[in-house]
Amino acid sequence: MHSQPLYLAIGHICQDIIPGGWKVGGTVSFALRVAAVLGCETRLITSVTPAFPVAEVLPQTVIHPVPAPQNTVFENVQTARGRVQTLHSRALTLEPGHLPTDWPTPGIVHLAPIAAEINPAIISAYPHSLIGLTAQGWLRTWDEQGHVTAMPWAMAEQVLPQVDVTILSQEDLPDEATLVTFRQCAPLLVVTAGAQGCHVYRNGESYHVPVAPVPDVETTGAGDVFAAAYFIHYYQTRDPLASAYFANQIAAQTVTQSDLEAKIKAITAFVAQRQTDTMMG
Repeated sequence: MHSQPLYLAIGHICQDIIPGGWKVGGTVSFALRVAAVLGCETRLITSVTPAFPVAEVLPQTVIHPVPAPQNTVFENVQTARGRVQTLHSRALTLEPGHLPTDWPTPGIVHLAPIAAEINPAIISAYPHSLIGLTAQGWLRTWDEQGHVTAMPWAMAEQVLPQVDVTILSQEDLPDEATLVTFRQCAPLLVVTAGAQGCHVYRNGESYHVPVAPVPDVETTGAGDVFAAAYFIHYYQTRDPLASAYFANQIAAQTVTQSDLEAKIKAITAFVAQRQTDTMMG
């Protein structure tokens, strides 16, 4: 049995506006649920209003909330030209001073920005942890009306060399030049490609890792699930390709289900069957 690391996620849990109300969103809300299914102790540093029911959303997670006057609120609208995303409000930027001083050293630190809400100086606080990054929140900007668009990440060349594993979707890349820069700066870069699997870039080499086709019901959160599974498997094995195969399998369970709880149940069943097959095999 592999050791199960303490999994710390840093980033905003948010409200996603939907018809008739809102649902919980944000990379951390998916990643931490998966990390718990995979046997990790989970912790979260985030910023929310005092009334936000974060403990109900993540009941197995120890949470350090930084009180904010407003939550991070996104709205996504599908149009004929693609998704239009609006950032209606944003909680506080997470700074080194917000880090708890009495928490144990995590095996994995998952930096999960969704609206550029993490000060990269936080990385230096965890010199003995595996640093994983889902970079989408540092590849976005928004105007005064909150309309979100892609942008180059000005600090990529300074931050990426400090990160052990960087994961993002090919949809997050504003152009081919950004991929070239990321490949040069990131020790290990994984770019997810939906039903096509993912691409792993390391030491100047690139590898395509396919995924078996599954019914595509709802893809929300699949990239976040992939990231958590990848970080954990890589922490245990230090094998970048085996971790990609594993993460592809875990993420594939989520797209067959329509809501978060159903996605978690599917992952739980898959992990249990995998463990049974291993013991019998």
